[in-house]
Amino acid sequence: MTTIDSATTSTAHPRRRKTVRVLAATALVLGLAAGGGYLWLDKTSGVRNLGTSDCSDVVPSGAAATPEAVAEICAVLDRLTEAWAAGDADAFGSVFTEDATYTTYVGTYYEGKADLVQAHRALFDGFLKGTKLADSYLGIRFYGPDTAVVTSRGDTYKGERKSADELTKTQTYTLVKQNGRWLIAAFHNTKRGNVMERISFLFAPDTRPAAER
Repeated sequence: MTTIDSATTSTAHPRRRKTVRVLAATALVLGLAAGGGYLWLDKTSGVRNLGTSDCSDVVPSGAAATPEAVAEICAVLDRLTEAWAAGDADAFGSVFTEDATYTTYVGTYYEGKADLVQAHRALFDGFLKGTKLADSYLGIRFYGPDTAVVTSRGDTYKGERKSADELTKTQTYTLVKQNGRWLIAAFHNTKRGNVMERISFLFAPDTRPAAER
């Protein structure tokens, strides 16, 4: 029959408790360090290339760029913003081609005007109700007289409009000219992972875009 030394048992329990306390303290310190590191990365992850809130201030590129074409494209994007603010899904869809594609920042992919109008009708009646769009335009590039790509920083907001450095997404609009009208043929929205971007720049500096150096 095995016997247990009571003295050994009495000293083992305090040692285990001490070990648990040390491990818990270590985990707490590491957690605080990680949290502090995350906050530092987040705070130092600002961008320099902020763009402009006025689409007409963008200097376009491409041989086919004209002041008239830029004005027409900016008007399309203004109508998009106004339709969003009004919660009007039909007006929102009117600036897209019939076969337009629309990709959200969560990866949802809509194909065709009818698809994206139906989705935005539900969004405007749901958790996006009462929101507005904020854009800060980075560039307008023309690829011939009938195709242009607009890149912007953007976000939704309620109340006071967000400033350019607060916008959390990067967006790409591809516009085409059909029957004399500029329309959006494709839209892609990307959530900016500011902390991961900062880490990338720290450990691989050559990944930093020229405009951010």
